[in-house]
Amino acid sequence: MAVHKVVGIETEFGILHRNDGDSNPVAASSMIINAYVNGYLERKVGWDFEDEHPGVDARGFNEFDALAPEIETHLVNAVLTNGARYYVDHAHPELSTPECTDALQCTVYDRAAEEILIRSMEKANQLLPEGEELVIHKNNSDGKGNSYGCHENYLVDRAVPFGQIVQFITPFFISRQVFCGAGKVGSEAPGLTHEDVPFQITQRADFFEEEVGLETTLKRPIVNTRDEPHADSKKYRRLHVIVGDANMSEAQTFLKLGTTSIVLAMIDDGMAPDGLAFESPVRAMREVSYDIDLGLSHRLLSGKTASALEVQWAYFTAAQKWAERFGFDVIGGSEIGNDIMRRWEDVLTALGEDIDSLATSIDWVAKRRLYEGFRDRHSLEWSDPRMAALDLQYHDLRPDKGLARRIGLERVSSDSAVQVAIDQPPPTTRAYFRGRCLERYPDQIVAANWDSMVFDVGADPLRRVPMLEPLRGTAAHVGNLLDECEDAAELLKRLGT
Repeated sequence: MAVHKVVGIETEFGILHRNDGDSNPVAASSMIINAYVNGYLERKVGWDFEDEHPGVDARGFNEFDALAPEIETHLVNAVLTNGARYYVDHAHPELSTPECTDALQCTVYDRAAEEILIRSMEKANQLLPEGEELVIHKNNSDGKGNSYGCHENYLVDRAVPFGQIVQFITPFFISRQVFCGAGKVGSEAPGLTHEDVPFQITQRADFFEEEVGLETTLKRPIVNTRDEPHADSKKYRRLHVIVGDANMSEAQTFLKLGTTSIVLAMIDDGMAPDGLAFESPVRAMREVSYDIDLGLSHRLLSGKTASALEVQWAYFTAAQKWAERFGFDVIGGSEIGNDIMRRWEDVLTALGEDIDSLATSIDWVAKRRLYEGFRDRHSLEWSDPRMAALDLQYHDLRPDKGLARRIGLERVSSDSAVQVAIDQPPPTTRAYFRGRCLERYPDQIVAANWDSMVFDVGADPLRRVPMLEPLRGTAAHVGNLLDECEDAAELLKRLGT
C-alpha cells in the first residue's frame, strides 16, 4: 500500500525594484521578507540548518559536501505561524508552504503564500523613498535567460527503488506540461527566436538539460535526485520536483498536485503504466512545450509514437484501475480523489476537442487567448516588447495591476480558507505542531526546520524535539496538549523530552 502523499510547494518569486538606480535583488528580497516579519510576527524565529543535506543523491552517493549553502544560512530566514518557511534563496524571496495532506489543502496554502507576498510588498513599499517600488511576480523566468523555480515535494515510499520512480514518473512529467504549463511568450533556449517559438506552453522547458541529476540551478534535470527526506529516512523519500511552473490558476495547481500524487501512489503500488518512455526525454520536454496545438507525435523507446495527450490518457486509464483497487485514502480521500479524476478527464477531453474552453482554468490557454486578442487589436508581432510586458503583467501580484486575477480564473479555495491559512497551520500534519508552538511560545524557540524544533526553556541546555513523522504532531495528536501548556517548559515535560 502506498504511503500517504504528503505534499508541499516551494515558490521563488520574481522581484523588481522600480526606479532604483542601483538595484540589488538580494537586498530587495531581504526587505520584502523583513517587512512582513516585522509587521506581522511577534518574534522572528530562524531556520535550523542542522538537518540540511542537499548533496545526498537518491542514486546512492554524495556529489559534494552535504552542507547547506553558506550564503543561504546568512540571509533572511523565518518560520511562520502557519508552518511555512519564508526566506531569501538565490536573490529571490521564496516561500515554502507547510506540509499538507492533499492537493486541495496545498492549493489553499499556495494561494495564502501569494497573499503573504502581497502583504510583504505593501509593507516594504511603505519604507521606500517616493517614486520607488518593489514589485513581485509569480513566474519562472525573467525573459533574459534566468529561471527560478516552483518546486513540488511529495512523500514516497523508501522501499520503492529510485530507478523505478524515474522510469515511471519521467513520461508523466514530460506529458503533464499540456495541463500544467503557465505559458510564455517566446523562448529562452539558445539559438531560438520568436519566429521559431512565438509562444509556448510552459515557462521552464527551455531550461532542462538532463534526464536525471542532482542540480536545480545548472544543467537542470527532469527528475531531481536530491535525497533529503526531512523525515525518517528509513521509511520515506521526498521526491523534489523541479519541472513545474508557478501557476496563477488555482484549478491548475490543484490538478498538478493531485494527478502527480496519484501517479506516485500508483508507482508505490506497482500499478504505473509501462512502455511510455520517450526516446529523447530532454528533447521531448521542449517539443511538448512548443507544440501549442498538441498535434505532435513523439518517438518512444518502444519504437512506437505517441502525442503528449495520448501519454496522459494512458496514465489516466491506469489511474482508474488503481483507484478501483486501492481507493483514494493516500491522496486525501474519495471526495478529493474523485474531483481530481473528474478534472483530469475533463481537461484531457477539452485539450483534444476544444482547447479554448479551458481559458478559465489553465494558465497557458488563458494567456494564449488573451494575447492573441491583444495582438489582433494592436496589429503586433509576438516579438514586440509589449507582448513580453503583457506576459509579465499576467503574473504581477499587485492587486490593481496583475492580469491573472482580473480575467475570472476558476477558484478552488475560498477567501475565508485562505485568510485562515495565512496565519494558521494545516491541522493534519506536523506543521500543526510547528506553527502552534511558534504562535504560543515564540520567545522560547531558538530555531525550527521541517523535522525538528529547538527550544530554550532557560536553565536547561537547548532541547531539540524531533518530528520525523509528517503525519504526527497534528491537531488530533497534540491540539489539547498545546492548549493546556502555558509555556514550552511544561510542553517539553509532558512530551517527555
